[in-house]
Amino acid sequence: MEILLGTLTLRPYVFVFLAIYLLGASGQFGSKPTFVFLPLGYLVAFLSELCSINWGFPYGDYYYIEATRDKELWIMGVPFMDSISYVFIAACSYSTALFLMTPVGRSNWEKRAHGEKSVWILASLLMVLLDVVVDPVALRGEKWFLGKIYGYREEGAYFGVPMSNFVGWLFVAIIMTKIFQSLVAKWGKRTTGPWWNGIPIWSLWGPALYLGIIAFNLAVTYWIGEFTLAIASTFIAGTFFFLALFWTVYKIRHRRHG
Repeated sequence: MEILLGTLTLRPYVFVFLAIYLLGASGQFGSKPTFVFLPLGYLVAFLSELCSINWGFPYGDYYYIEATRDKELWIMGVPFMDSISYVFIAACSYSTALFLMTPVGRSNWEKRAHGEKSVWILASLLMVLLDVVVDPVALRGEKWFLGKIYGYREEGAYFGVPMSNFVGWLFVAIIMTKIFQSLVAKWGKRTTGPWWNGIPIWSLWGPALYLGIIAFNLAVTYWIGEFTLAIASTFIAGTFFFLALFWTVYKIRHRRHG
């Protein structure tokens, strides 16, 4: 019981993000694909981490430091909270890609979920982009409340993170976003509810969570005094944000109905 309580209280932000996913994705896509993806996405993430800490694939040769083994839930050497994070990261990346690719004024995500590879590809890239911001600051967990929970046996080129990690994330992202897309295509529902400027309100949870995760990690990066990393992450995330903002404003002003 203490382990379960510690799992919830030691990383409360993880479960706040998870709750937003469960509520938002259920509203946009329906409860069935949302809740079915929870164990499926977790399993893919867990297996990817288990393989990496034992055989170095797909993320490279890294290891977990079991400093919190007696305080939170671990499964076969992998912290439970770490693998669960992949689920809402994959889902909000997919929702954000769908938001960017869908014309304003048309709730036609069903068609895109069935046939548009562009949504799947963009979702995979967005998932990797999140890791570019998250992983370097997580690697410095001893400087903030995450704690030092993992490391790489050889220091990587990007602020200690090896490039193999990002290649591995792309590989896993392709699998996870495809699974989510397939679940949405099979069991998803049409987005309903109030609209804002031709945009269904429920479709905004994904971009909001995506930007929230970035903002949280940027804030931590500045807070711990890693200013070079913070500037690099701000530039990368800021470039995406302004391109996405420009595109969204363009879509609102030039609504397409074809």
